[in-house]
Amino acid sequence: MSKKIVIGSRGSKLALLYAQMAKDKIIKNTNLKDEDIIIKPITTKGDLVKDKRLSEFGGKGLFSSNIEKELLNKNIDIAIHALKDMPALESKGLMTETFLERNDPREILLSIGKKKFSELNLKSIIGTSSYRREFQIKKMRPDIVCKLIRGNIDTRIKKLKEGTYDAIVLSYAGIKCLNLDNEISEIFSIDKIIPSAGQGIIALQSREKDNKIISILKKINHSETYKRAHAERNILKVLEGDCETAVGAHATIDKDKIILEAELFSLDGTVRFYEKKTSTLDKFKQLGIEVGKSLKTKSNNSYKR
Repeated sequence: MSKKIVIGSRGSKLALLYAQMAKDKIIKNTNLKDEDIIIKPITTKGDLVKDKRLSEFGGKGLFSSNIEKELLNKNIDIAIHALKDMPALESKGLMTETFLERNDPREILLSIGKKKFSELNLKSIIGTSSYRREFQIKKMRPDIVCKLIRGNIDTRIKKLKEGTYDAIVLSYAGIKCLNLDNEISEIFSIDKIIPSAGQGIIALQSREKDNKIISILKKINHSETYKRAHAERNILKVLEGDCETAVGAHATIDKDKIILEAELFSLDGTVRFYEKKTSTLDKFKQLGIEVGKSLKTKSNNSYKR
């Protein structure tokens, strides 16, 4: 093959592992060889600013905009993203229609002394960068103090061990991928914490009219994950969710049915709105829209500024 395919990814250890997983999948399902595909690390704005909430300096697009720019400028052919970090609406000229098989979407607790959540001392400090996690934690334990934490997984674990926090909450998928399971104090069930829409899903993005790349990506798309991703993400589209929108969404598939549950918090986190609906599998996109509309009505837009 003459022209090499370039995969663009964030430069963190975890992001590069995701990119390698995508590359391996392409090689396994096509006639492309290892030397035909290059992984290009790209620094994003989200990687550079580490002491503020994303909502304070540009929102979710901070992790994807630089990579998308490279894709639009044809410096890369495929962009790799953690789906949960992508804005709800697709960028003009690009498409995200390929997803690798979902990793575990649950949330986990890492704590000093491996204490379970219920065992944490009164007014313990938990590190999180997400309003959703903060409100979900407070719903279970109003005494807990949530404090901002940013940075990659290694950085967050280091801050925990230095004693800045009593515990931190992370997504299980990243920890699993980095083989850091021994650090886990507790895995939260979906009943306790509904994860972020698309959590644990690696998304592959391409240019809209790049038929050669689109045909390659079609070969590695995981059908069940595709349906779950679209159902969950359609909730965000209806809500026009951004970084300040505290919303969790989780879809499961049972034979020919898809079950979607979601929770949304008011802007100050004091009121929770919940919805759960089931439909036939072929209506997965519509289901997301319906759940989103229901939450929007129930909340009376109290989740927005």
